Amino acid sequence: MSGRLRLGVNIDHVATIRNARGGDHPDPVRAAEIVAAVGGDGITAHLREDRRHIRDEDLARIQTATDLPLNLEMAATEEMLAIALRHKPHAACIVPEKREERTTEGGLDAAGLHNTLVPIIDRLKEAGIRVSLFIEANERQLDAALRLGAPVVEFHTGGYAHAFLDGDRERVASELKGIADLSALAAKNGIEPHAGHGLTYENVQPIAAIPQLAELNIGHYLVGEAVFVGLEQAVRQMREIMDEAR
Repeated sequence: MSGRLRLGVNIDHVATIRNARGGDHPDPVRAAEIVAAVGGDGITAHLREDRRHIRDEDLARIQTATDLPLNLEMAATEEMLAIALRHKPHAACIVPEKREERTTEGGLDAAGLHNTLVPIIDRLKEAGIRVSLFIEANERQLDAALRLGAPVVEFHTGGYAHAFLDGDRERVASELKGIADLSALAAKNGIEPHAGHGLTYENVQPIAAIPQLAELNIGHYLVGEAVFVGLEQAVRQMREIMDEAR
């Protein structure tokens, strides 16, 4: 599959900063426009149950402001399904969600939630929305995604990122091998593999070098870097590092 690796930029945490003070600044829509201007391939936004960052009205504004495909991260609930069907984003990535967590911790249990996911996935697909499942890189979850008919999986790279941060080389190698092996297996079975969570300038290259991966979704780190160098420079640098890996 190799070739150019797409970069989807998650703009949630621009909205987190906005919501810390109320009002409308900084505007996540402006972030989406900057991502589009510097050659980003997509916008990712997670509409959480508690609306801690992206808000409902942000979705339509983002879709109006840029032609980039919107990847809506959503919990497997009737409320989020209704919102997705109303806004019709390019893609909907179903993620696990616990209200008390700071960020998404781990992948979706697609195997255990099979019966819950079937009608949600079916309705999203009927509406022409590309379904993605955010899962751990293991065969049980990939097999579940296959049985559910999901065209895309996004492998959770949080374990890899934590091991990298801890300097645990053995675990880094193990996590990386798992993601590489499952990406190859997904592609072989006709599922497009993506990856994301905890990726930085320092740790992204080994992930970006996995030839079957088609897209990385990166957000928190880029918004954090943007505080110091601006979002345009942060996205450009990530793009360059990803391109070097290929």
